[in-house]
Amino acid sequence: MSQELMMDLPDINRRRLLKGVGIATGLALTIGINDLVRAAVAEPAKKYGGDAMPGGLKEDVLVFVSIGSDGIVNIVAHRSEMGQGVRTSLPLVIADEMEADWARVRVVQAEANEAKYGNQNTDGSRSMRHHFEPMRRIGATARMMLETAAAAKWGVPRNEVRARNHQVVHQPSGKTLGYGELAVAAAKFPVPVRDNLKLKSAAEFRYIGKQNTRNVDGQKIVTGTTHYGIDTQLKGMLHAVIARPPVLGGKVKSFDASAALKVPGVLKVLELKSSSLLPPLFHPLGGIAVLASNTWAAIKGREALKIVWDHGANAVYDSQTYRKILEAAARKPAKVVRNHGDAAGVLARDGKKFVAEYYQPHIAHGTMEPPAATAQIVNGKCEAWACVQDPQAALDAVAAHLGFKPVNVRVNVTLLGGGFGRKSKPDYVVEAALLSQAMKGKPVKVTWTREDDLHHDYFHTVSLEHMECALDAKGMPTAWLHRTTAPTIASTFVANAKGGAPFELGMGAVNIPFNIPHMRVESPEVQAHTRIGWFRSVSNIPHAFAVQSFVAELAHNAKRDHRDYLLELLGPARKVNPDSIEDGWNYGESPQRYPLDVGRMRHVVELVTSKAGWGRKLPKGHGLGLAFCYSFVTYIAAVVEVVVGEDGEISIPRVDIAVDCGPQVNPDRIRSQAEGACIMGASLTLTGEISFKNGAAQQSNFHEYQVLRIDEAPREIHVHMVEHALDVPLGGVGEPVTPTIAPAICNAIFAATGKRIRTLPIRDQLKA
Repeated sequence: MSQELMMDLPDINRRRLLKGVGIATGLALTIGINDLVRAAVAEPAKKYGGDAMPGGLKEDVLVFVSIGSDGIVNIVAHRSEMGQGVRTSLPLVIADEMEADWARVRVVQAEANEAKYGNQNTDGSRSMRHHFEPMRRIGATARMMLETAAAAKWGVPRNEVRARNHQVVHQPSGKTLGYGELAVAAAKFPVPVRDNLKLKSAAEFRYIGKQNTRNVDGQKIVTGTTHYGIDTQLKGMLHAVIARPPVLGGKVKSFDASAALKVPGVLKVLELKSSSLLPPLFHPLGGIAVLASNTWAAIKGREALKIVWDHGANAVYDSQTYRKILEAAARKPAKVVRNHGDAAGVLARDGKKFVAEYYQPHIAHGTMEPPAATAQIVNGKCEAWACVQDPQAALDAVAAHLGFKPVNVRVNVTLLGGGFGRKSKPDYVVEAALLSQAMKGKPVKVTWTREDDLHHDYFHTVSLEHMECALDAKGMPTAWLHRTTAPTIASTFVANAKGGAPFELGMGAVNIPFNIPHMRVESPEVQAHTRIGWFRSVSNIPHAFAVQSFVAELAHNAKRDHRDYLLELLGPARKVNPDSIEDGWNYGESPQRYPLDVGRMRHVVELVTSKAGWGRKLPKGHGLGLAFCYSFVTYIAAVVEVVVGEDGEISIPRVDIAVDCGPQVNPDRIRSQAEGACIMGASLTLTGEISFKNGAAQQSNFHEYQVLRIDEAPREIHVHMVEHALDVPLGGVGEPVTPTIAPAICNAIFAATGKRIRTLPIRDQLKA
């Protein structure tokens, strides 16, 4: 940690920390979404992930827990905090198992260090899913070592002592020793082997599964005293903004910096050469950097630049034209990625068909804090501070671009003002490092403006979903065809990659366990013309919009209640092995541990419709819409009530969400994540769109790429969580709710008005 900057971590006395003793153990497999993509495009297998992936949590007694002589317990959070509460929830599990008093726990943010922590990419709703059991084992190890130290100090049998609320008690005599008194002695005992660990029962939990647990960052967040990437300050720091090529693959033909250099505060203007952009990877886009004594001067200097661009091959990219390309591709046979029965034959023979297409544009992450990073180079070593979801990717990218060995790069993780997948791509960290190198090691902070953020994002993919069904006399599908057409995220990693990667297709396209005899899914190949990246719930968003809207249309066509129709489509409660489905990628999880449980799917649909009062009589202009999604091995269903005014304006008085994510570790954060995902989903549905013309993104700020305002947000959001025992594996939480909101809103609009929405965003489609 640099002497010029202390990160905004809890107040930890250095001497106490050094004097304290680390106690930690555990092993888990962590899988980054970027690792999954790399695996997918490097090995053309049908599925991947699970235990074959690298990045296991490292076992080291000094890594996760240290105890000071004053009894303060310091617990390391090795994942990035972006509002999802991971800096609270993961340490909370350790604290509970080790019987630590949460009020005496301090959380320390880990820097990028794969040797210590394994894969740290905070993506894919995996942090708690993959680390609940390892964190429990770490806490139990600490507890047992403290108990062993106390028993030895008293000279009593080990089974006579018990850790209780930050101290160890000798049960026969009532004698106690605090954790601070035992820490040094405890470190001298062997670490218990995993088979000998004794974990708590659920009945013994003090924090896990309980409401109203203190968020370790809450007070500083609401008082504005915490440290985000944009807050970094170093002595002698330069401030930089960059004029990047408007079109992916563009380059600077020429530039004139004379006017920029006359702006007060501007110190230097220099060119960042464009990297090889096929594939885009995490390379900076290049362009002209303006360095100044403050960010405002740098911005004004950039405005004064005169640049002539060579826009390159992607200058032809136009959203309206590209939609026609998607439609053409989706309307003819393509690569088959699931084929159960003979859907093609049935559809060709059966004259009674139902056909629909659903379109969703590119969307941007729009994190409240745009990308920001600071870097400095001292004595051949680079140190960076940044709001990154994947600190190891940042470290590797910085090292590669600087020509440094990874051991000579350090990445400090700040809090993130939102992430949603954008901040897993560390191009902005590389920019700061390259500029520091160009300035002979001076510290440089690169700040992205909102315009930069919206113009140069790794956008959520545009998609066109083509759906066909052959229907029996009762209006139930006998054959199902889904062509999912979108530029793939794999294009970020492999030049000219086309067609859905297994992990994209496994998000609500190939893995739907509908009780239909003939099912076929196809993946047309289309070219990417901008940077494509993962976004909160990724391909579940377009797939759920299409599938759940289509089911509602089929129900209406059959003159059936939507809920009843959906439940009949799901069929009886049963467990489906994902391996039995072609390309049956299941979020990298074991198919035995995480089968597709149709009983749980049915339950969330039944639960949410019951809580929402499905079927109740509504006033004119009101409608209820239902949608379901299996996302990141969690089962979600939502019912949205909408009101459509005579002027076409939409309001949302109530949303009900049923969440079955397995056991609940931190219920408050589950609820808040569901609420936030609901509001984000509504925002994307109503107004979210990035369009392209002449290769460049057209929206520049929130007046054009609108996000939901407070007065537009749902007035009530009710989250109904399904209880489970600890023998049920955990599902994801941060992402799964998002995909259900668009189809639920659109289905509600149809119920209220009779108008079917098949193109997002809705915007003014209901206005006269």
